[in-house]
Amino acid sequence: MALDYRKCAEEIFSHLGGKENIVSAAHCATRLRLVIADNSKIDKAALEEVEGVKGMFESNGQLQLIIGTGTVNKVYDEFLAVTGLTAASKADVKAAAASRMPLWKKILKTPGDVFVPILPAIVASGLMMGLVEAIPKFAPAFGNSDWYSFLDLVANTAFALLPVLVAISAARVFGGNIFLGAVIGLMMVHPALINAWTVGNYAAGEIPTWHLFFFKVQQVGYQGHVIPVILAVLLMSTVEKWLHKKVPEMIDLFVTPLVTVLITSFITFTIIGPVFSIFENWVLSAAKWLITVGHGIGAAAMGAIYPWTVVMGLHHMYNVIEAGMLSVEGGVNTWMPIASAANFAQFGACLAVALKVKNNKTKAVALPSSLSASLGITEPAIFGINFRFMKPFICGMVGGAVGALFASIVGFGATTYGVTGIPGIPAVNNVPMYLIELIIASGVAFALTWVLWKEDAPAAPKSASASKDSAPAVPTNVVISCEAGKILQPTKGKVIAQEQIPDETFAGGILGAGVGIEPEEGIVVAPYDGEISSVAESKHAIGITGAGDMELLIHVGVDTVAMNGDGFQPLVSEGDQVKAGQMILRFDRAKIKAAGHPDTVVVLLTNSDDYENVKLGDDAN
Repeated sequence: MALDYRKCAEEIFSHLGGKENIVSAAHCATRLRLVIADNSKIDKAALEEVEGVKGMFESNGQLQLIIGTGTVNKVYDEFLAVTGLTAASKADVKAAAASRMPLWKKILKTPGDVFVPILPAIVASGLMMGLVEAIPKFAPAFGNSDWYSFLDLVANTAFALLPVLVAISAARVFGGNIFLGAVIGLMMVHPALINAWTVGNYAAGEIPTWHLFFFKVQQVGYQGHVIPVILAVLLMSTVEKWLHKKVPEMIDLFVTPLVTVLITSFITFTIIGPVFSIFENWVLSAAKWLITVGHGIGAAAMGAIYPWTVVMGLHHMYNVIEAGMLSVEGGVNTWMPIASAANFAQFGACLAVALKVKNNKTKAVALPSSLSASLGITEPAIFGINFRFMKPFICGMVGGAVGALFASIVGFGATTYGVTGIPGIPAVNNVPMYLIELIIASGVAFALTWVLWKEDAPAAPKSASASKDSAPAVPTNVVISCEAGKILQPTKGKVIAQEQIPDETFAGGILGAGVGIEPEEGIVVAPYDGEISSVAESKHAIGITGAGDMELLIHVGVDTVAMNGDGFQPLVSEGDQVKAGQMILRFDRAKIKAAGHPDTVVVLLTNSDDYENVKLGDDAN
């Protein structure tokens, strides 16, 4: 008997808590995707009983109802008619789901989303920059060689043009055209502008300006800045998407990019940039005042605050303070020890993570990043490790405060500026005290991080039955691949084809393309780096979001929802960040079999219809 699409849509709607509880609705090849305002108003049990609904799960803030290929589009059309909602794309639904996140989580998530893709460039350049700057301190002749000039060019490129990398990555995060993002980034460091790092050499009135309407805009670039670039690209992406909706398709190709760039560039140089510069001036004025406060209190405060100014891209502006200190007769740069304490403390915190962490990918980033921080280049350590995990960052702030307090009490400084950490040794006027300061700052940060920070992976329960599999190896066998990335085998065992999974819904691909695994042990590990998007109330299934918006469902056993969680122990919670190989679930195979259920572990790429070239099993390797 054919499904009554209208009735199906009406019944679904009746269990969603009213129209005002539905934020957005879209569909893919097999599923109705809904963003709900308040999940507590949903009658989930009733939804699963609706004729036509073959299953239901939550992922990435979306309620997804499995209806099936060739049917879901018809039910969706009726659903729109019943609810009066406007049709939305999958991208719209994802955006709506993201908008439901708490504000603090959005704010913390955005810098990570922007910086994680460009970490390899930052780590490589930061490490090389620190080494290149350090060598001339011990071998002065090298500083005048062609090799120094060449390596300095290679090392500085990523940082000199950092706004371009940030702009491209931010455009991807905000859904804008990455090439328009690149244009905005390039514009902000255009060679026709005065380099932001050298603007301090210009006297008042010497900086050229533009007079644009009633705005007076200084022709200064944004080298070393992060926040204004991200804000500019956010504006660009918003304008671009709005224009795509409003401009007729016939002229959209050239009108939208042109208007987008013009509007964004004008607002960036007249409002976003100048406002941010005012904020910088406030920070610098406060810094000058703080470091003059007696008994080291101000220095300690700046030692703690300094890493935050790195996050905001303000730290290069401290060169103005240092240059001012050195400009007076017999002047000594007393800011340099404060900056060194802050930077070397971040080195200590990052080194603690590198030595303590078990995940090989994190360790591979943390070790070179910590070395880079010891040489005065802290961006890789801060953005790649410390700020990402937050506790190491805070421990570094404490270490920086203690080290800066010591330096202020002892009273020493440097005869130059622009160097910190190990390269700063030849520049200070009291080398022994400087070395003690570095040891104090890094030591405090290292010790606090070692004690307070714990890797995300929870410890496995200590029991005789579990001891033999409490530390599984990082998986290496690829079971699913697509253009977004590779999905590793999450549990040991024989991989079977999707059609061999003992369940019609899974085997038929209704939930997405995937494979089955006949497990050899009761452990599930994360098959890639990602975020836990859902943990089933019955504990038998976990959803993970990964690179390229891959949405993965790991379902242990068939019909195991009936076990109501007995025999299952999730080791993660929704919103947790996980790394490949990290244990996320333990299950009791004996209990599953005793309950009369197959223990097949089902691994499904639930949004496989978003990708053109999905490979499964042996074909994925």
